[in-house]
Amino acid sequence: MTRFVRWTALAAASALLAAGCSGSSDDGSSGLSWGRCKATADGPAPSSEWQCATLKVPLDWSKPDGETIGLGLIRAKARGGNRVGSLLFNFGGPGASGVSMMPSYAPTVSALRERYDLVSWDPRGVGASEGVRCRGDKEIQAAESVDVTPDDPTEEKAYFEDAADFGQGCQKDAGKLMAHVSTADSARDMDRIRQVLGDDKLHYFGISYGTELGGTYAHLFPKKVGRMTLDAVVDPGADTVGHAQNQARGFQRALNGYLESSGQDPQEGSRKIASLLRRIDARPLPAGLPGRKLTQTLAVTGIILPLYSRDSWPTLTSALDAAEEGDGSELLALADRYNERDPSGRYGTTTHSQRVISCLDDRQRPTAARTKKLLPRFEKISPVFGTFLGWDTAGWCHDWPVPGQHDTPEVSALGAAPVLVVGNTGDPATPYEGARRMADELGKGVGVMLTWRGEGHGAYGSGSDCVDSTVNAYLLDGAVPKDGKVCS
Repeated sequence: MTRFVRWTALAAASALLAAGCSGSSDDGSSGLSWGRCKATADGPAPSSEWQCATLKVPLDWSKPDGETIGLGLIRAKARGGNRVGSLLFNFGGPGASGVSMMPSYAPTVSALRERYDLVSWDPRGVGASEGVRCRGDKEIQAAESVDVTPDDPTEEKAYFEDAADFGQGCQKDAGKLMAHVSTADSARDMDRIRQVLGDDKLHYFGISYGTELGGTYAHLFPKKVGRMTLDAVVDPGADTVGHAQNQARGFQRALNGYLESSGQDPQEGSRKIASLLRRIDARPLPAGLPGRKLTQTLAVTGIILPLYSRDSWPTLTSALDAAEEGDGSELLALADRYNERDPSGRYGTTTHSQRVISCLDDRQRPTAARTKKLLPRFEKISPVFGTFLGWDTAGWCHDWPVPGQHDTPEVSALGAAPVLVVGNTGDPATPYEGARRMADELGKGVGVMLTWRGEGHGAYGSGSDCVDSTVNAYLLDGAVPKDGKVCS
């Protein structure tokens, strides 16, 4: 079971790098011991321009002198002489590893490195920062057979038992950390990172879930906001059901765009895909791999991944054509990329961290009865993705071991410096409407809206000179664009 909120296309391509160091050098401005990043079994170390360190922060921010945990950090120093400070990146999820993704993303933001140190970290509960693993690889693969859109009482029972089992596995692995991985906890970690890096203000670039984290930081520390850009914006006003409906709407919108681009009628094309998924639900497709078949859940996941980027649409066409012919191998390969499964059967843990963070944030626990009443609405929004995302509202945090903290995050930040909010009208995972809501909720004079009429998850670095130059001018020179600027 996976929620589709991650900066996934980038995550799938990134090598997994540890935050460990070999050798060290004390940086007087930061108080951290920076050294070469180590290679791991999952990938080589980044080049010598990248340095890693570990920062100790309180496990429980209400007890600042109590037990601590370590956060893995990575940085590359600014190339130019007129340095602004450090620019901290969060790539989404929740659960994405900044330590592994920052070197891969650096070429996209090379212009920003002229005046900033590029810095990222693994948020608590992620990767090198006390990363959580809720299941072993064999258990994860076995759970692929669980129907996450149950059709009868037996399937429904198996679905909720699997959800509860996952939460118990998280609790067993995370222990005390399970109650201290919230977005608010990470926002406080960000302010400690700001302090040890020696910056008076936090300069920040948040993508996808990273926008919620940025908004939370701005609410908690409005006077410490420097130049902050939020791209691919999560709607801060959406609750559990609202967020799932937003995603159903966003992915259906992206699918419609894909279908139109290939000369198909969106309604007819969606009906055809929905029919294919029903057939796969009844009889999973062979995929050319021993012990594995393409289930309906894996097929939906495989369809989702190429919708994150228009460049991947031809891949989706090939995979759907193969599935119609009875070959599930291409959709399974796409699902495996999303689920971070390598050819040897090892899985990444991004979705594990994603779940422990989001279920601690969100206190809503929709019941199966409520979900069933909502399903017609979900199916009307999206005949392809609606049922999947509808059931997800009940299963994602079912019988979770710790209570959630809020219905929706608080992001009001009156008195903060202007925050640049970038919305993409064709964004599938974080629909455009959420960007406008974020800009409004940050407060008058704080949220500054920039719109890109494009496709894919996120706008910066996606091919718009208008977007890139506007964001660069803001981050590099402090040039705040007019609220409501549109890049087409």
